[in-house]
Amino acid sequence: MKNIKVYAVILCLAITALVSAAFIKINRVKPAIITGEDGFAVVELFTSEGCSSCPPADELLAKVQKETAGKPVYILAYHVDYWNRLGWKDVFSKAEYSQRQSAYSKWLKLSGVYTPQAVVNGLTEFVGSAQGTLHNAINTGLKKEAKARVTLSNVVINGHNATLKYNATGYTDNTTLQLALVQKNAVTNVKSGENGGHTLSHIQIVTNFKSIPLGKNKEGESSIALPGTFSAPGYELIAFIQNAGTGEITGATRAPFSTTVTASN
Repeated sequence: MKNIKVYAVILCLAITALVSAAFIKINRVKPAIITGEDGFAVVELFTSEGCSSCPPADELLAKVQKETAGKPVYILAYHVDYWNRLGWKDVFSKAEYSQRQSAYSKWLKLSGVYTPQAVVNGLTEFVGSAQGTLHNAINTGLKKEAKARVTLSNVVINGHNATLKYNATGYTDNTTLQLALVQKNAVTNVKSGENGGHTLSHIQIVTNFKSIPLGKNKEGESSIALPGTFSAPGYELIAFIQNAGTGEITGATRAPFSTTVTASN
């Protein structure tokens, strides 16, 4: 009888251990850290300070930026202008960003545009505040080897312009080098519209954008205008190669202004 009781106790302990292990395994939360190999992810968010659904997407971008620090993940936030007539004019908005979003609508065969909308590598679009979908899209990009390569060099600040040299390889016909001037951070006190009374924080704001058609020459020089409020530590350049017919992005890079040279008079 004593042996039977001992066996029963041991059996109960074993069952408890197995159940606990299974419970821990089932309830273990997977980390949000995104990993990858030789790929990249260009995350483009179309947003507006006049849209009440946009702040959660902006906050998600900031979270993803921290998660992917040091990885080839390139975040760009375009502030569209079609919300400006509805109570608040977004100081970062430009018509050309609305036009870029319309181009994606055609490339991706969508019925229209909306905010917040995220597009990853020019191939996948979804609501910009959808965290799981964004993580999956970035992971897919990071695990897929880049088809093309682009580098920026000899970046020189000359008055209200930045000049640079670029080198692109692996691209096909009908391809464009997209060059974006990005402001890393900003805060706005919104006084009217859907977000009236709220203070909004932004990251990776596209303040200027330039398209450079790529021909047979793999190397070239270009320039991009800088705003009057420009400060080198607060900005960076992001360049990516995009198929002008399909919208697919095949390679990307960045250049921080903290390592650039200022031209002397």
